[in-house]
Amino acid sequence: MKCLVPSGDVCGEAAVWSPDDCALYWVDINRFLIHRYDTLSCATRSWCFDAPLAALSLTSKPGCLLIALGSHLEWWWPETNKRQQHAFRLEGWPKVRLNDGRADPLGNFWIGSMVNNVGPSGDLINGSGHEGILFRIAPDGAITQWKSGIGISNTLCWSPDGKTFYFGDTLENCIWAYDYDAVTGNISNERPFFWGYDRGLPDGSTIDSDGYLWNCRYYGGCVVRIDPQGAIDRILEMPTRNLTTAVFGGADNSTLFVTSASNEKAPQGDRLAGSVWAVETAAKGLVPNRVKMT
Repeated sequence: MKCLVPSGDVCGEAAVWSPDDCALYWVDINRFLIHRYDTLSCATRSWCFDAPLAALSLTSKPGCLLIALGSHLEWWWPETNKRQQHAFRLEGWPKVRLNDGRADPLGNFWIGSMVNNVGPSGDLINGSGHEGILFRIAPDGAITQWKSGIGISNTLCWSPDGKTFYFGDTLENCIWAYDYDAVTGNISNERPFFWGYDRGLPDGSTIDSDGYLWNCRYYGGCVVRIDPQGAIDRILEMPTRNLTTAVFGGADNSTLFVTSASNEKAPQGDRLAGSVWAVETAAKGLVPNRVKMT
């Protein structure tokens, strides 16, 4: 395990591995930044935005990403910093904002919302409540809502066989599993998958090629590997308290990249809070899903 980038993020999130440019992308929600770490040059570059950043996704057009800000989506080309508005707008902003989001196997973009806890200057504000919604945004722009009454939307993953979708609510300390229809992209049959674990709260997750979910535990100082039946397989101890999201990448797709937050860090011994960590594993990740651009 090594500290890959001591970026000092207030709330690092949305880790995405891009095999197109051998790079890791992630955001700092509160500083309105997108970072990219180039694994070939070991250089980090950052871009500034004018609103909180919540999620990122690769798209079917190489060189273009879909990014989620607090209130809306944009298409973004890192090489030129070109930005183009997407039609989706979140109703209720700035009382609520977008949070974790990812593409599904069909190219839809799934994203959840939450009560906004980020002020106009990136400062933390009171964001308690259960007003979040889980949205699916189709390539043609059609929007459907799949769950409401959410505290903090987190963990959006699909099993390797494409039959199961995972989604979590941090405030409920629960990750649910759903049946996923690979033809329609619909979900059904919600049931608890992993809940009540007493080491922190569930934040972002990734899934490996064996179908094990790697869940970052905010306040918990660890990443938990959970088997397809919902049992703990192993606990990866981390050197910082607030782990936020993870993704597999690297040359052979076996490096686990983990983001973290310096906000609410441990009062002592947490000097690298907000860094990005790289952990070499025996597992391998899946080929990343991409949002389909029409």
